[in-house]
Amino acid sequence: MRSLTARIGRLRGGADGLCVGRTDAADGGRTHIGRIGLLDEDLEPLLVDWRAPAARPFYTATAAHPDGLVRRRHYRTRGRAVLDAHDDVLDGTGAGADGSDAALVAALEAPRTGTMRDIVATIRAEQDEVIRLDRTGFVVIEGGPGTGKTAVALHRVAYLLYTHPHLARRGVLVVGPHPRFLEHISAVLPSLGETDVVFATPGALLPGLATTAAEEPRVARVKGALAMVDVLAAAVADRQELPAGPVPVELDDVTVEITRELAAAARGRARATGQRHNEARATFAAALLDALAEQAVDRIGAGWLAPRESPELAADLRIDARAELRGHPAVHAAVDALWPELTPRQLLAQLYTAPERVAVAAAGLPPADRSALLRTDAIAWTVSDVPLLDEAAELLGPTAAVRRQDADARRRATDERRYAEEVLQILDTEPADEDEVRAADLLDADALAQRQEERDHRTVAERAGADREWVYGHVVVDEAQELSEMQWRVLVRRCPTRSFTVVGDLAQRRSAAGARSWADLAQRYAPGRWTHRVLRVCYRTPAEIMSVAAAVLDAHDPGHVPPEAVRSTGVTPWSREVTPGALVAAVHEAAAAEAARPGTVAVITARPLPAVPGAVVLAPHEAKGLEFDSVLVVEPQRMLDGGAADLYVALTRATQRLGVLHTGPLPAGLRGALATD
Repeated sequence: MRSLTARIGRLRGGADGLCVGRTDAADGGRTHIGRIGLLDEDLEPLLVDWRAPAARPFYTATAAHPDGLVRRRHYRTRGRAVLDAHDDVLDGTGAGADGSDAALVAALEAPRTGTMRDIVATIRAEQDEVIRLDRTGFVVIEGGPGTGKTAVALHRVAYLLYTHPHLARRGVLVVGPHPRFLEHISAVLPSLGETDVVFATPGALLPGLATTAAEEPRVARVKGALAMVDVLAAAVADRQELPAGPVPVELDDVTVEITRELAAAARGRARATGQRHNEARATFAAALLDALAEQAVDRIGAGWLAPRESPELAADLRIDARAELRGHPAVHAAVDALWPELTPRQLLAQLYTAPERVAVAAAGLPPADRSALLRTDAIAWTVSDVPLLDEAAELLGPTAAVRRQDADARRRATDERRYAEEVLQILDTEPADEDEVRAADLLDADALAQRQEERDHRTVAERAGADREWVYGHVVVDEAQELSEMQWRVLVRRCPTRSFTVVGDLAQRRSAAGARSWADLAQRYAPGRWTHRVLRVCYRTPAEIMSVAAAVLDAHDPGHVPPEAVRSTGVTPWSREVTPGALVAAVHEAAAAEAARPGTVAVITARPLPAVPGAVVLAPHEAKGLEFDSVLVVEPQRMLDGGAADLYVALTRATQRLGVLHTGPLPAGLRGALATD
């Protein structure tokens, strides 16, 4: 049933624009290229899946290197209707080879809808090469704004799921910078027939918690550094405490004491197991009981009992004392105080609000960094807290209640398998002849036992998204330059095979804890198993706008080279200076003019603005990865407070038109680059 449901989903996803083109071979053969593959009733191909090797010439053939083709035809469709077609003639006759460019230009010039479309019909050769990389480890796709790196990464996922079907059993995790971005790209993979995908932001990688709250840069830098691994380990160790003084425990016949020495010995025994904090708690409690029972025997028998001479009597007294201690409230209270059972949220909440605990756990950090960890609202979880909570879960381990549930489930499974074996033994008789089918021929004990279990009808994506310990087959990280070292630890735990597609642009990095070198990042997590590809052509942003963005980048971050735009609209970006009191009215007026044209409109601003009819209002970091037909950038000088990345991102979101509204002098790079309105 699950297989048929997945098949139906793939067919529905590929139904819109099912056939994207056709290739005509020199030997007379014709191949139709589709979003999915289809066979006729005789199992002959009607459509070749775009990911199949037979489809590759559709994307790579040129007049100079035709790959055995004489013609390539591109279809432009809407629903099930073919609107028109463009041909590339590749037979050397010079009859023309601009069909692919015509199809690409038509796609780029089409008004945006707010949702990313797949690019199966217009994949370029350099993009196809990256999509079809069959490499393990990290594949880093670096590209500036508009190079199609996100689309390439998503199509690479579809390609990997096609060529390595086993990945679908574990699912694919796609991590994006914010919820609006994930919504923007959410239709691409389903349109390619792939649904075993979990979409998440860095603030939603921990089941049961989803946050978009950001820390101020200095706090994000501290929490994102690898030094926090040692801080958290020390924070856990600090909760394995010793009593300040002896703790009396009154028994029926004697009073015993939990001393620092006794607790230290029990702590050492628990730590020596190598178990995680919550799991080792039972060892600590047992060691404490053993020591207290021994102390009780010594005190009861003081002056008259020699354990070596009366071992049986001493053993009986020890058993009685241990039984009384096991249920004693004072012992339970002492164990809770000295080795408390903790959840990740309890550990961090109690750390953040206790200067004395921060002083111990973060002793190796500078004073300013230690103070950055303190806050008054203990449970106001931020994006930077999520990897720390995940790390804490690794250090603490599951609580006793969770371990009991897991043990009960394993016990039930064992019992059901044993019962199934007994049933099969009863049914397993000698066949009367060689054609007789026995029960054991049809199923084994495991299969019979599983039939008694309640089936989990959730999809792979649903099950993976709810399980912190789920291991994914592949992980895609978009805007990867923003992720901290601690966030990378979370993702590597989710995919121990290190099968990653990493997408980003260092010129757009705004996070103080983010990556500064792709080589350093990839070598740390996949040493010797990484590949780096650069996309240098900007398809989305027209040359008129890209030249403005390039001037800003050169003025404020000259170490980065912007991509080269390959199309022009003839529309010059403009700027208008207004008084502070007239700014809101000017934004509304400009947005109304843009909204009257086809397509989408965004107002990107570093200062709060009220809602603008006909446009979406975004902060620069909220616009990452998005695209709009028209963009109004408001108060660009304010965007430079955190570096050039915010302004660079804001300027490169437009596919057609760009306007700038400001109340003060334009920053370097913009002065003289914009037409004055």
